Amino acid sequence: MIKLKYLIILLSGFLIQQPLSAADADDSTALVTAFWRADSAEDRGQARERLIQAAPDVATLYRWLQSGPDYPADIEVGQQESVRLSEDGIRFPYVYIVPESYDPDKSYAVEFMLHGGVSRPEWESGGGWWRRGYDAFKELDRITVVPASWTGAFWWEDNQADNLAGILRELKQSYNIDDNRAYLAGVSDGGTGAYFFAFKQPSDWAVFLPYIGHPGVLRNSQSGPGHQLYFENLKNKPLYIVNGEDDPLYPVSSVQPFIDILKDMEVHHVFTAIENGGHNTRWMGDETPKLEQFKLDNPRDPLPETLYWVADRTNRYNRNAWLRIDELDIEGRPGMLQVTRDGNAIDVASDRVNAFTLLLNPEEINFAEPVQVNVNGIPLFNEIVVQNANTLLDWTEQNFDRETLFTAELKLRIAE
Repeated sequence: MIKLKYLIILLSGFLIQQPLSAADADDSTALVTAFWRADSAEDRGQARERLIQAAPDVATLYRWLQSGPDYPADIEVGQQESVRLSEDGIRFPYVYIVPESYDPDKSYAVEFMLHGGVSRPEWESGGGWWRRGYDAFKELDRITVVPASWTGAFWWEDNQADNLAGILRELKQSYNIDDNRAYLAGVSDGGTGAYFFAFKQPSDWAVFLPYIGHPGVLRNSQSGPGHQLYFENLKNKPLYIVNGEDDPLYPVSSVQPFIDILKDMEVHHVFTAIENGGHNTRWMGDETPKLEQFKLDNPRDPLPETLYWVADRTNRYNRNAWLRIDELDIEGRPGMLQVTRDGNAIDVASDRVNAFTLLLNPEEINFAEPVQVNVNGIPLFNEIVVQNANTLLDWTEQNFDRETLFTAELKLRIAE
């Protein structure tokens, strides 16, 4: 007989707080801004301590962080070129375009556009890799980001998974970005890259827009690491897919079996087949009104009531929004969770998963009442969960996402 046991890791205990003076405490925006825009780990650590000291409780700290920082008015607008350095020293150049009319008191959508032709040498700084046709982005009332990809840093490599998340995080520290209107589009290899993030790392994004790409490339070990694709992972995010009928690389006929699976799985998507279309974006002008309406109609739901996730590793690609898979029966073999939240009651359907984490938000969970978790119909957990300021700040620092602030981590284990 199988018995379910739980392991919960809550917090290291309440901090005995010594509030700052009333004048300092009232300046919560300045404290949040110092934390949000800190240039170093040391500065951010000091800003964390000041926030914890100033906030009388976790609920207050949550409200401060949700309100966000004071964004600077004297910041660069127009076309900018920057470089993000990875932890192992790889340079990732990118161009970003900020509307000339940028107003720091207004939140802006952000759209990443992933280019094609990734099998080429590393891009050099100085704008030489900036592609013709992207000047149209300057007219849009959003922040547009064009990162760089090359041999050794394909869009579907681990380093780019870290890079795009890192660029988005850096921009959110400086610009007032609408967390629920981050769009990921791509052309050709970039379209294939958009599929990769939809399958493997969707939490940051509202919609995915793969243009003239093909998800089958992601499975090919000769074109990168070779990824297993799990269609359950597409059920929480909409896709707008465009391919040409006569595309010599990825014609509609080669993509149609994938589209048929999306239909069978009831994945929210739009598929446009361009009549007589080749491997190009000449159709873009005619399709743009529908693309823009699709984006407007599909803002991100940051904390959906139902989540699906399949993972075959636990060191990355194991999280979807407020759900994370921490341990599989066998590493490398896929495990699946389906999680549904109804107030404080959370039902989990688990297959080949030994341990997982639920990230809890105070607008979704009543922390004055027990949280109840059932796994495969069997009660696993039924206790009061305590919120923690350090948990809240840890997740804020990881994402700088005002819509996904978590005040508690519920770490659960399923064991015989």
